[in-house]
Amino acid sequence: MDHSRRQLLRSIGAIGALPLVTACSTPLPLVPPPSAGADPDAARLVAESADAHGLSAYRALSDVNVAYTGVWRPLIGGIQPEIVDAGYRVSSEERFRPADRVYAQTYAGPQGRKQVARHRGAFGGDDLGTVSVWFDGTRSGDRASQQAAALVADGYLLFLLGPLWLADAPLPMRRAGIERVDGRDCDVVEAWLSPGLGLVGRDRIALCIDRRDRLTRRVRFTLEGFPGTRGAVAEVDTHDHARHFGVTWPMRSYERVVHPLALPAHDWHITGLDVDRGYPSTAIGGPVFLGAAQAPARSV
Repeated sequence: MDHSRRQLLRSIGAIGALPLVTACSTPLPLVPPPSAGADPDAARLVAESADAHGLSAYRALSDVNVAYTGVWRPLIGGIQPEIVDAGYRVSSEERFRPADRVYAQTYAGPQGRKQVARHRGAFGGDDLGTVSVWFDGTRSGDRASQQAAALVADGYLLFLLGPLWLADAPLPMRRAGIERVDGRDCDVVEAWLSPGLGLVGRDRIALCIDRRDRLTRRVRFTLEGFPGTRGAVAEVDTHDHARHFGVTWPMRSYERVVHPLALPAHDWHITGLDVDRGYPSTAIGGPVFLGAAQAPARSV
C-alpha cells in the first residue's frame, strides 16, 4: 500500500472520532434568499464595515499584489484533496485588478508550480465567469481542477477583502443576531452571493462585524462551487489587521470546517503586499505573470 493511500485511510479513520453535525443544524442552510432583497439595516452594517476597511482608498486602486505562505492542518487533505492541492498550494503570489474582476494566483509547492487565472461575472448576474489552470506551464483541461481553482480564487478574494468586495453589490442580505469572535461582540449579516464562490450560481455567507471598530472579524460561507464540498460550510477568522495604502488588510487568517464536521483546515499569513503597479489584465491572464506583474509582492 503506497504512502498516500495509507495517509488517506488514517484520515478517514480519524474522522470517525470527530463530532458530526446533523444536516438540519447546518449554520448556513441554502434556503431561498429573502424576497424583499437587502434589509436596509444589514446593508448599512456592511457599508460601515467597508468604510472601516478603507473603501474610498480601495476604490482608487488599479491592482493589488499579495504574497502568502501557510500551513495545512492534518486530515483536511484527505477530505478535500482537490481544494487543498497540497503538492502545489504552500506559498503563493496573487494579483487582482478590481475594475476588471480578474484575479490570478501562482502557487509553489513540493510538486511544482500551479497558475490560476480567474475572471468573475458581476454580482447580481448569471455570468459564472471563466477560469484557467496550468500545472508547470501546461494548461489543464480537468474539470475538477478548474472548479476547485475557481472556488479557491473567489474564496481568497472574500477572505482578503471582506466587505470591500461586497460594497454596493446588489445582493439579498439580512441581519442574523450577534456572535462572539475572539471575545468581541459582532453583528452578523447573512448574504446570498450570485454568482457564488466558484463556478456556481449561488452561495450563502455570513459576515461577523465588530460592534466597536466595524472590522469584519469572521466570514462563514457555503462551498457549493465544487462537487466534493457541496453541503459543507466553513469559516475564516482574520487577525493582525494592518493599514497599508489606506486599506485595512487581514495579515493573518485561520480557516476551519464547521459543517458537516468540525475540523481545522488552514493557517496562512501575508508576507508581501503592494499596489498600483499599473499592469493590464492581460499580464495576469496566462500561464505566467508578465511585465510589471512579475516581481514578488513587496515584503511586509
